[in-house]
Amino acid sequence: ISIPTAAAVNDVLLIVNELLEIQNGSSLFNIRLVSCEDIKAAHPNSPSGYYYVNSRNTYCNMGELCGQDGGWTRIAYLDMNDSSQNCPSGLQELMTGGIRVCRREGDSAGCRSNIFQTNGISYSQICGKVAGYQKGTTDAVYTNININSAYIDGVSITRGSPRQHVWSYIAGYQSNINIGSACPCNTGATSTVQSFVGEHYYCESGTNSAPSHGTVYTTDPLWDGNNCPSVEAPCCNGTGLLWFFRDYGNATITDYIELRVCGNQGYEDEDTPVQLYEIYVK
Repeated sequence: ISIPTAAAVNDVLLIVNELLEIQNGSSLFNIRLVSCEDIKAAHPNSPSGYYYVNSRNTYCNMGELCGQDGGWTRIAYLDMNDSSQNCPSGLQELMTGGIRVCRREGDSAGCRSNIFQTNGISYSQICGKVAGYQKGTTDAVYTNININSAYIDGVSITRGSPRQHVWSYIAGYQSNINIGSACPCNTGATSTVQSFVGEHYYCESGTNSAPSHGTVYTTDPLWDGNNCPSVEAPCCNGTGLLWFFRDYGNATITDYIELRVCGNQGYEDEDTPVQLYEIYVK
């Protein structure tokens, strides 16, 4: 074995021993959970990549995300640009305009849910993004419907049970007019979001003309901060689009994260098929 190789092996063994010390604490009977943040704290120069965290192979983002230092544990990931990936439970693949997306399964109204466990890791911050498209006549917000039902046409992100709102990705009807089904962030909007949503949402429409039930508007992806003409312009001013960020201060949270693709009508009328999502906690 060459000297450089031997030195590299010693470095790896040192890191392994230090990570075991982090996880085991002072006693084999007092094992505490390890997160990507713990690894980052012990080894600040650790690169982003997969690490063995709490008996699972977990992706850690060690760089800055959402304006915050690294050490993020990824708990949810989908990228339909990757041909090896498939739609999760409750969603089914749709190929439209040469783009692979995941639409709501079946034709009934309501939400299709996926739950992402944090594997016991406590957190106080959530950072993530969702990319999707408008299909048909999406109607933005349904103000008289609670968080447990399809309160939006779009993607709802919540935590725990009972559900606590994290972020809403909303699909409006049409980008250049103000009607009740347009985005509530529009100039002169006539619609509003529910109190539990507050300011924690993005909204955009994928078309400048009256939408058609059968069309997926792939030329204008939602929530990317682009192509927000006329009255919809304020909806593209969000900091960090597509990314959302929530900071719960000194709270210690272990809630699972739930992502729901929701529609108040069946798929034939409207949907917001997703192409990508990625959620981290720290």
